[in-house]
Amino acid sequence: MLGSVKAFSGFSVDDIEAARAFYEGTLGLTVSVENGLLTLHIRGGRDILVYPKDDHTPATYTVLNFPVDDIGKVVDELAARGVRFERYPHLEADERGIFRGGGPLIAWFADPAGNILSVLQEP
Repeated sequence: MLGSVKAFSGFSVDDIEAARAFYEGTLGLTVSVENGLLTLHIRGGRDILVYPKDDHTPATYTVLNFPVDDIGKVVDELAARGVRFERYPHLEADERGIFRGGGPLIAWFADPAGNILSVLQEP
């Protein structure tokens, strides 16, 4: 029934303008705003809807993953732009915030609304 439709995903934020500044300015994504909704235009993928929600609660899981070729380089560039990387007690990360404990190399960070994002590099 829905196998032929063009589906997309989305998540909420508490401030569309702060989200726009972060996703466009800090992360360098192409974004658009229409009718108070932010759309992230992801190269090679589907657009992602970011919508305002007054009682927004940040997601407790990673809402968006960015595969990269060189995680160290990207982590350094993001850190230089003010991005702070998350640390989790049960996942020991290196001094830059990169988890190297098996699977893809991964570093988590949050958007201004507290939603968790990641950059990851396949082995």
